[in-house]
Amino acid sequence: MISLLSDPLMLRALAVAILVGAAAPVVGTFLVQRRLALLGDGIGHVALTGVALGWLVGSWLGLVPRDTLAVPGAIVASIVGATAIELIRARGRTSGDLALALLFYGGIASGALVIKIAGGTSANLVAYLFGSISTVSSADVVATAVLAGVTLCAGLGLRSALFTVSNDEEVALASGLPVRALNVALAALAALTVTTAMRVVGLLLVSALMIVPVAIAQLIAKSFAGTMALAGFVAVGVSVAGLCLTYWYDLPPGATIVVLAVLCHAAVVAVRPVLAWRRKRIGTRRPARDHAQVRGGSAQ
Repeated sequence: MISLLSDPLMLRALAVAILVGAAAPVVGTFLVQRRLALLGDGIGHVALTGVALGWLVGSWLGLVPRDTLAVPGAIVASIVGATAIELIRARGRTSGDLALALLFYGGIASGALVIKIAGGTSANLVAYLFGSISTVSSADVVATAVLAGVTLCAGLGLRSALFTVSNDEEVALASGLPVRALNVALAALAALTVTTAMRVVGLLLVSALMIVPVAIAQLIAKSFAGTMALAGFVAVGVSVAGLCLTYWYDLPPGATIVVLAVLCHAAVVAVRPVLAWRRKRIGTRRPARDHAQVRGGSAQ
């Protein structure tokens, strides 16, 4: 453990993992509430196109390395794509699942095409698809901190309004809330979260870090705020645990983190009925014991 904490690379990786783990479930909680759990996957595919466009612009400008603009390109492309899909969905021109399908197929196909035009190959996209936290630099930590800070501040600051919109848009409209603007804001926050987390788990797995911790928290927490808080703790925990495992064993960080999250969900699902049965059993015994004590006291 001492060697892990004395390694500058691992310290940077841990900082990024904690930031991403804290920010991702904030947006994921709203997406789950709106039944848009797969939106992160769709945005991730569009972000891949942004990465390729960053490569292309970098090649035109003669930048070294050519992927200097990959992250800014991913941010712009994912925000534009998420906003466009939300506006299309709001106008009722296509259903939500069809809009997500357009993101899935169009995003990944365009990314592969543009990266080829930029002079790269599909192999250049692998680090963004599956994460490359081992190459995190100090500048990446700063950029992640800024993006995560924006996501946390906006998500928590707009929590009440976003919860109302996510729960019932008609009630939100009747309350005078700017529903369309809030929906666009949520889509933009989801896009920021995807680009923030792509260094940790990759664009193909980023949605899992946004959704699986929320699914775990929903099985335990009894309120929306409790779900969001617990999901953040779970995401940070599996991110740190996954990185520690990859430090000692030769494992892919992104996949390890996601598998740990899925295993945690499976464990909670397995244990929850047992705990519920135990609570029910204790609850049925306690009144009988209390009644016996009352009878004994009255006899004396």
